[in-house]
Amino acid sequence: MLGARRRSSRLAFHHHLVPIMSRTHTRGVVFTAVGVLVALAAWMPRPLGAQQDTLRGAARAASTRRLSLDDALRAAEVQSEAVQIARAGLTRAKGQWYQARSQYLPQLSAVLSYQRTLRSQFQGVSLGGSPDTSTTPKPQSVCAPSIPANATQAQVQAALAQASTCQAATGGFNFSSVGFGAPNSWTAGINFSQNVFAGGRISAQYQAANASVNAATIEIAAQRAQLALDVTQAYYDAALADRLVSIQEAALSQTDEVLRQTRVARQVGNQAEFDLLRAQVTRDNQVPVVLQARNARQVAYYRLKQLLNLPMDDALDLATPLDDSTTAMSTVIAAVNAGSARAQTAGLAAALVPDTNASDRAPVRQLQENVRAQQGLVRAARGERLPTVQITSGYQRLYFPTSVFPQLNNARENWTIGVSASLPLFTGQRIKGDELIAQSNLEQAKAQLQQTREVAALDARVALSALQQAQATWQASAGTAQQASRAYNIDQIRYREGISTQTDLSQSRLLLEQALANRAQAARDLAVARVKLALLRDLPLQAGGGSAQSQSQNQTQSGNAVNGASGGQSGTAPQQTQTRTTTQAAASASGVSGGGITP
Repeated sequence: MLGARRRSSRLAFHHHLVPIMSRTHTRGVVFTAVGVLVALAAWMPRPLGAQQDTLRGAARAASTRRLSLDDALRAAEVQSEAVQIARAGLTRAKGQWYQARSQYLPQLSAVLSYQRTLRSQFQGVSLGGSPDTSTTPKPQSVCAPSIPANATQAQVQAALAQASTCQAATGGFNFSSVGFGAPNSWTAGINFSQNVFAGGRISAQYQAANASVNAATIEIAAQRAQLALDVTQAYYDAALADRLVSIQEAALSQTDEVLRQTRVARQVGNQAEFDLLRAQVTRDNQVPVVLQARNARQVAYYRLKQLLNLPMDDALDLATPLDDSTTAMSTVIAAVNAGSARAQTAGLAAALVPDTNASDRAPVRQLQENVRAQQGLVRAARGERLPTVQITSGYQRLYFPTSVFPQLNNARENWTIGVSASLPLFTGQRIKGDELIAQSNLEQAKAQLQQTREVAALDARVALSALQQAQATWQASAGTAQQASRAYNIDQIRYREGISTQTDLSQSRLLLEQALANRAQAARDLAVARVKLALLRDLPLQAGGGSAQSQSQNQTQSGNAVNGASGGQSGTAPQQTQTRTTTQAAASASGVSGGGITP
């Protein structure tokens, strides 16, 4: 009886359990099927998206332009507007040099003219007396014979021979044949002139023109050197920005790893909630730093592309390493001195030696040429008081045909030669004003030369000090970065073992970031400092004497206007707005960028 009850109750339990398990199993199957479908729906587009991302990455890699520092320097010089402006200044200076030299040489010009006389005062002139109005028969003149129609050939020839011996009715002189009242007049000739004495003005203007050419040549070298320095700075700024982005992204990865470890420790109960929150905040605070570094890198690349005149959307891959400053200096110097006289005569090894002599700086050399030019203009102003002597000559062939076009073998010649001299007696003190302007420009040029020489000496010492500081910082940062990296690795192990705290690990990470950033900044500063010192001879001065430069430019333009008013060439059109350096001011003062030389 007891066994039967147990069997019946067990059967009843299974009877109630089977429907419940069946319903649960059915729901599980349904949920599993739905989950599988959702997973498949979420998983199916992934291969296509991954393939698209892979294709985009491959296309981006194919369109990325690998750019070395040497390539950047060559591309920048071709596209540089500053170098093009400097070359235009040299062309202008050469034009002024040709104008000044032409006054030494004879001047020849050809003349061809035609004149048609409609009415002339010689039309009413008659040298044959008053006309005969009588009706009495007149004897036949032998000069105008009347040959009958039945005359023999011998009679005709005799009458013509007799008429050919007669003179013209006007007394034998035809005025129209020598131009008086001629209906048509042709003149072809050559004019000649030669300056014999001009009071020294020609040689003075030639001296000023030579100085302008030399100053313009120095200006080209200065602009090329400045462009090389700008490109080097922009290139290494972009490389530094790449390095800083890598450092910040590595720091973000480190904070992610610390956050992951803290979450695991929190789940097993080894870390408090405070530690987890602090790890989360530390990681989140690193994200804006990474974004800021990426934005700074983008701006640095924009600056480099602007100098190279490249599209802003192009992707660049910098090939020159940030840490190799010696190779960078050799590359820049070789690019700047390519084709220069200094590199050809002294060689590249000599060009690599920094020239810190203040007298050899480009602004100082330009102002020295400016002093020479102003000395020549002073001589030219004083020479206006002296007489000028000139030899002139002219040769003409004159034609006075009765029809429009002349016969070349029927011409009259006219050839003259003479000497002319002119001496200013009274000019209303114009010459005195020219002398005062020229003398003041000379004194100002000498003062600017001395001022620029002093600033150049100071600039050389600053460049040397900057290089020494960059070298010391670079050497010190090498050991610091290694020590910071080792300290962070040790602190990571200590943190995983529970010996160190999260605060200690964060402090080690910050020290490592700072050491790596200082190392990268030191590499950039060292490369730029070496290049700047190597290019120091041709670099313009960036500071000092700004007001004096502005005053020099204004007075130079006034002097050009005075020279143009006295019979020279006019000034040039205003140039584009740009940052003026001492080198450009010196070029302007010496007449390179304006019409300072008057023939």
